[in-house]
Amino acid sequence: MKMKIAGLVAVIALLAGPAWAQMPQPHVKGPGEPEPDKTRTQIESEKEAERAYQRSLGNIQEKKSTDPWGTVRSSDAAPKAAPAKPKAPKTAAKPETPARQ
Repeated sequence: MKMKIAGLVAVIALLAGPAWAQMPQPHVKGPGEPEPDKTRTQIESEKEAERAYQRSLGNIQEKKSTDPWGTVRSSDAAPKAAPAKPKAPKTAAKPETPARQ
């Protein structure tokens, strides 16, 4: 009798975990809920962060294309595409074996 009660308690405990996890939490924003209003300091800090980001983009130098073989290769010759080689069909056939009876 004690084993049946212990098994029943274990089953109830295992089923209660997922059910408890589905309960709404007060600090978690669910899908479809509106964003909370921002304070004046939050708005100002976001604007300042955006301005700092735009200033930092101005410090990035334009990347020049690097061609390590550029001095070796002549500028007159355009790169040629290699001609496609046709694949040779496989002609190796298995020798026939006589059927066993």
